[in-house]
Amino acid sequence: MAAAPSASRTRVSNNRPPRGAPSNGVTSNDFQLPIELSYEVDAWGRVRKNVESYREEAQASAADLATVNLSVHAQLALFYFQARSLDAQEQLLQSTVTQYEQALQLNQSRFDGGVGSEVEVEQARTQLETTIAQAQDVGVLRAQYEHAVAALIGKPAGSFSLAPLPLRTPPPPIPTGVPSQLLERRPDIASAERQMAAANARIGVAKAAYYPLLNLGAAGGFESGILTTLLQGPSGLWAVGGQAIQTLFDGGRRRAASDQAIAAYDQTVAIYRETVLTSFQQVEDNLAALRILEDEARTQNEAVLAAQKSLDLSIQRYKGGVTSYLEVTVAQSAALTDEAAAVNILGRRMVAAVQLIQALGGGWDSATLPQRPECCGKLAMNAD
Repeated sequence: MAAAPSASRTRVSNNRPPRGAPSNGVTSNDFQLPIELSYEVDAWGRVRKNVESYREEAQASAADLATVNLSVHAQLALFYFQARSLDAQEQLLQSTVTQYEQALQLNQSRFDGGVGSEVEVEQARTQLETTIAQAQDVGVLRAQYEHAVAALIGKPAGSFSLAPLPLRTPPPPIPTGVPSQLLERRPDIASAERQMAAANARIGVAKAAYYPLLNLGAAGGFESGILTTLLQGPSGLWAVGGQAIQTLFDGGRRRAASDQAIAAYDQTVAIYRETVLTSFQQVEDNLAALRILEDEARTQNEAVLAAQKSLDLSIQRYKGGVTSYLEVTVAQSAALTDEAAAVNILGRRMVAAVQLIQALGGGWDSATLPQRPECCGKLAMNAD
């Protein structure tokens, strides 16, 4: 529907052929107030399929937005728990530094009393300084994760800080549900499915091009040479009609467009299958990681207990004069290595838990997609 009011003043040439015509040399006014209506009869579904395609593309965009949102939140959680894992490592190293300082004092006292040797003092000092350096190195990496968290939440790195909070608790059990539910909980799968549906609708658009376009039109309004009589009955005008347009020869253009639409649909089907298979793989990978890391954590805890017992025995033997401080040094190194491994395994379990939640969709559901985005113009998830 369109309206195009106009007003003009025109003078016809006096010498316009044929000579002597009544309109020659006449100056006239023309005021128009036309309204035109046109309607395409969607007999073959071309318009309907176009609308369907655009709607599904809009839904795919909404799912893409949810995918990005989920990815950013998962990345934030990963950085956070990795920082907490480093807090636990730093706490372990600091407590070890305290123990090594006491060991250095003990060896120094034994050396000063003529009981120990200078070699044992330097062995204890070497262990202490090496552990201090390790703790400082952990601080560098921890600061990087803290700055990464600041960037993700939109704050300057210099004005943001995470108070130390060592990671101690293992991840809780995560319900995975049945595999079919995964297809409704992953926004990337929903996006691939909507793109596939949109490509299927474009096949219908390409097929409709083989049929004629049917258009209905109507026009009406008022026209007068005098403004005061423009809206009077005698100034009214109208016209109605219909039109059918059929392409008779296009050199294979429609066939090529149809083949292209079918090929594009096949591509989206392949992408959808790949997305689904990758999603199942990611879930199984992280489920396996959590299961294996849980078993590894139990084994590593046993190793920590054994290493601590070995260290206690070595210290008793050393104080009793049965062995040298070298045995204590070896036992201390083994105990620190096992405890650091246990902390590292706990951090890996938290990372695997975050990745599993991301692989399961992070609580997203395909029901949140806008059902008629052409009406509201919103791609964000529906807020009930």
